[in-house]
Amino acid sequence: MNRNSKKRPSMTSGGAQGRLAYFTGRALTNIRQNIFVNVVTVGTITLALLIVSLFMLLFVNLENAAENWSEKVQVTIYFDKELTPQEQTDIKNRITVLPATSKVNWVSRDEALKRFKGRLKGQETLLEGIRPEVLPTSFEISLKKANRSSEDIELYVGRLKGIPGIGEIQYGEEWVRRFNTFLTFMRIIGLLVGGFLVLAVVFIVSNTIQLTIYARRDELEIMSLVGATRMFIKIPFLIEGLLQGIAGGVIALLLLLSIHLLFLHNAGNFLTFNPATAGLSFLPSSYIAGLLLAGALLGFVGSLAALRRFINEIAD
Repeated sequence: MNRNSKKRPSMTSGGAQGRLAYFTGRALTNIRQNIFVNVVTVGTITLALLIVSLFMLLFVNLENAAENWSEKVQVTIYFDKELTPQEQTDIKNRITVLPATSKVNWVSRDEALKRFKGRLKGQETLLEGIRPEVLPTSFEISLKKANRSSEDIELYVGRLKGIPGIGEIQYGEEWVRRFNTFLTFMRIIGLLVGGFLVLAVVFIVSNTIQLTIYARRDELEIMSLVGATRMFIKIPFLIEGLLQGIAGGVIALLLLLSIHLLFLHNAGNFLTFNPATAGLSFLPSSYIAGLLLAGALLGFVGSLAALRRFINEIAD
């Protein structure tokens, strides 16, 4: 066996850069000399982050679905008569200037009848003899994303009623209220489950990293006896934990991407819809960066917690 294979790195230059290089070299040497223990640690971090990221992926797609549903929330103004072009323009301009308005669409009687027939596709005979004049004209108003809560819609409708010439207003009050209640419930459940997962992950990783530290208990005790400071002992392990966390985060993301693509490829065999065209998306870039940062912090905090307990023991 080559005698230099287990040689520890030495501090070849002074200053912060030299110390960082030395501590990083020690961390990498520790990883090479304890491959099995480090594989177990990285595997634990990977599994923990994969569970969290799967939940995040589910939550992101539920939020996207909820946002798509919220786009269907609209306010409709019905008129008993056909408005003149000037009346349409005047009322539309008054509606458009309201802060919460996103889009205003005029629906004539002919368009309303066409839509009605479209909804009864295959049963058009039921509408024989019905003339467009029996249907009302209307303005369909889409609201901005930030103004789709029950309270904002009620305030918006109140402002609409103050516009001269406005007819009957409908916006599905009960549906809007139930929809917003559902969104609030999902977000609360998401926060509770997410918080529980984070605490469980920190606990598991901290105890796993503690095993790697106890595997080198004799070495650390010797370093303490010859006068090494606590910080000198800790830094290589903290860097090691940081690297383990980053590695676990990268592997977890690759596994998550594989699961996502595999699901999109095969889900059509057992689902009634095609997930590839249903808007199911992968984690956005901000979530990916957050997951990698969480992995690094997880390894760092897990090492710090395990070291604090162990250093206190050998100091006593």
